[in-house]
Amino acid sequence: MNPEPRCVLIPTHSATSASGTDLYTRDLALALLRRGWQPVIYTTVLGWIAEELRQATIPVTNDISSIVATPDLIHGHHHLETLTALARFPGVPALFVCHDGLTWHSSPPRTPRIGRYVAVDRNCRDRMMLEHGIAESSIRILSNSVDLERFHRRATLPARPQRALVFSNAAVSDSFPAAIEAACKHRGIAINVVGRAAGNATAQPEEMLGQYDLVFGKARCALEAAATGAAVIVCDAAGLTGLITSRDVDAMRQLNFGVRLLQRPVTEETIGAEIDRYDAGDAAKVTDAIRTTAGIDLLAEQFIELYDELLESRVTTAPEEDLRAIADSLSHLSKDIQLRRPVPVPPVLRALRRVARLIGR
Repeated sequence: MNPEPRCVLIPTHSATSASGTDLYTRDLALALLRRGWQPVIYTTVLGWIAEELRQATIPVTNDISSIVATPDLIHGHHHLETLTALARFPGVPALFVCHDGLTWHSSPPRTPRIGRYVAVDRNCRDRMMLEHGIAESSIRILSNSVDLERFHRRATLPARPQRALVFSNAAVSDSFPAAIEAACKHRGIAINVVGRAAGNATAQPEEMLGQYDLVFGKARCALEAAATGAAVIVCDAAGLTGLITSRDVDAMRQLNFGVRLLQRPVTEETIGAEIDRYDAGDAAKVTDAIRTTAGIDLLAEQFIELYDELLESRVTTAPEEDLRAIADSLSHLSKDIQLRRPVPVPPVLRALRRVARLIGR
C-alpha cells in the first residue's frame, strides 16, 4: 500500500473570483497535487474556484474545525486565515506569501512558527521588510506564475497588430480605455474591452487571449497574455509602464508587471508611442522567456523545496509563546485595519458636495 501523501494546508481569504490570489491558490494547489502532495484549502469565502478544486479531489472548507487531520505544513496566503490555521494546529511549521503591497489582509503575521516569508515581487518584499519588521534573510521572492497547460501558445504574430484587447477589471469605457481605443482606431486596430467593470469578466481567459495580437493589462493579466504569445503593453487605471520587451521582461516581472511600474499617464499619445514599438519577433522572445521561467509547475517545485527546508529545520515553540505571538500579530493587524479604514466624511461636507453637484448641472 502506498504511503499517505504529505499534506499542506493553504489558508486564504476566498476561493470565489477571478482575482489574482484566488487563481494563484487554485493553480498552485493543482500543481502540488500533480507532484504527490495533498493540498487542503481553508477559506473564508467559498465560490466557483472552490467547486473546481473539489472536482479535482482537493478538499476545501470554510470551517477550520472540520479539518481533523493535522497537516504537515501550513502555507498561508492571508493574515487572519493563516493565524486561524496556526491556532488550530499548534506546532505545525508554516510559511506566508504576501500577494500585494497595500491591503490589510495581505499583511504578514509575525510568529516564530512562520519560518519563511515569500513575496510575489519586490514591492511585497519591501512591504514586509520596511513596514512589518520581517528580516530580509527570512524573505524569498518567488514571482507569480501561469499554468502553461491552460494558456497555450498562439500562432506567430502578424507583422502589424490587427486585434487588441484591454484586459482589466478596472476598465470602463469612460476611463483609461478611451485613450487606448483612440490610439488603436488611429492605427486601424480593432479593440475589445474585457473585465469586471466592463460587465463581461471571464473565468476562462485562456480561451480568448490567443485571438489578440496586442493586449493592454497589468499583473496577472499581462503575464497570461505574454504567455500566450501576444505583445503586451503594461497599463491600467493607475497609469502606464509600456511595452514588455525581451530586454526588460525580467526586471518588469520582478515587480509583477504591477502598480509600482505604472508611473506614466495613459493618454492617446503615450499609448500610441508604445503601440508603434510593436515588434512581433521581440514579442516571441518575451513569450519564450515567460514560458521558460514562469510556469506554475516550476513554482510548485520551488515551494516544495521550501517545504522540505521547513520540515527539516522546524522550530519548536512553547504553547504560551505561540499564543502570545498570535495575539501580538492580531494586535498589529487591528491597528493596520484602523489606519487603512476610510476617514468618515462629515454630514455637513456631504451636504455641501451634493449642493455643488446640483449647481454644476
